[in-house]
Amino acid sequence: MRALIALGLSIGVSACASTTESNPGRTATEQLLLARAADLAVEGLRLPISDDARVYVDNRFLTGEGAAYATSTVRAALSGQGYALADDKGQADAVFELRAGTLSIEQMRRVVGLPPLALPINENLNVVSIPELSVYSRRDRVGVAEFSGFVYDARTGAPLGAITPMIGEYRIRSHKVLMMVTWGQQSARPGERDPGDSWREF
Repeated sequence: MRALIALGLSIGVSACASTTESNPGRTATEQLLLARAADLAVEGLRLPISDDARVYVDNRFLTGEGAAYATSTVRAALSGQGYALADDKGQADAVFELRAGTLSIEQMRRVVGLPPLALPINENLNVVSIPELSVYSRRDRVGVAEFSGFVYDARTGAPLGAITPMIGEYRIRSHKVLMMVTWGQQSARPGERDPGDSWREF
């Protein structure tokens, strides 16, 4: 009986806890690729209005993943150029209506050999997966941002000018030899503006 009591106490003392992790829709690397691309797109942004004009950024037509960050980075770029920002049209001299041509991730893979394949094996569309059989392969993940827009007078609606597309790309690249040896940029790092040379990243 004493042995059973001792065993029960030892099990109770040695009990452990576990944590539950969330699984968001996008990885940190994907989010950082978008953020860095947006930052690069708006570098040096200037509007065709006087520097002392108060500007309202209208983002109604900028939607999708990363839209809030993109709006903020545009506002930061304008503030950095010396423009005063307004919180609504009633306080503004000019309205900058912002839109995005793209704000997404592009993925490209180049393979010397056979890429991964999915082959149908019967009329029921069952497939068998064949892994990559390559001597060398390279993977690029690219965040791409393109913004444009136009400016009009906040009171009269008269056109003041247009902003031609501003484009930013942030690319990370990884390599693989003989399907086993990998190197290069496996993920985007927070705060990193330049991913560096992928051939030297291990």
